[in-house]
Amino acid sequence: MRVILIRHCKTKLNVSGHIMGWSDSPHVEDWLDDVQFVEGELARRGVHPDLVYTSALGRARHTGDYLAAQFGRTAEHSQQLNEVNDGDLSEKPNKWVAATYPLHKVDPDFTYPGGESFSAMQARAVAYLDELALTHGDQTLLCVAHAGVIRGLVSHYLHLDFAAQLRRKIPHRYIGVLHLEHGICRTYEEWGDPSGFVTEQAITLPCHPPQAAVSARP
Repeated sequence: MRVILIRHCKTKLNVSGHIMGWSDSPHVEDWLDDVQFVEGELARRGVHPDLVYTSALGRARHTGDYLAAQFGRTAEHSQQLNEVNDGDLSEKPNKWVAATYPLHKVDPDFTYPGGESFSAMQARAVAYLDELALTHGDQTLLCVAHAGVIRGLVSHYLHLDFAAQLRRKIPHRYIGVLHLEHGICRTYEEWGDPSGFVTEQAITLPCHPPQAAVSARP
């Protein structure tokens, strides 16, 4: 199964430097520029997704529904692809959260007050993709998610220490491509603007994760 990961369109809270979690925010006026960049890059490479999945949050649904329509598809929405639930800290300024909660984006097991941990978010997102892989092994899936979810998925499938990846930049023109077989990532590529995984040299592309780290599923 080929999974094409993209980030949702840019919102006003993204620009103002607030964390969003399960809250939402109006998109910026030029939101479509980034989405059409992704659409154009997929078209240039001859990619026509078989299925489109998004998180259940408005910003991802908005992006995914637009792209699905361009490909003649209907997007399916799932809470398992939602961003980490920041609970009581949702919509607070990033700088304030970092100063008040030193474990924010440092310890993936830190549970946000009234919310969940990055590790819990990673586990549900991975479980969702693994389940999809059981029934869509020969198809191309477009998944519209969030920066935290993308960091969690890439860290898992590339066997990277999640704690070290919590602050990696995920641009709104990011396009990550995972080739999955039985829960194992064979290769990982990036087609759009490079992520922090690449620019900060956590990986080199194309990435071929060590296969011995995970046993194949029946």
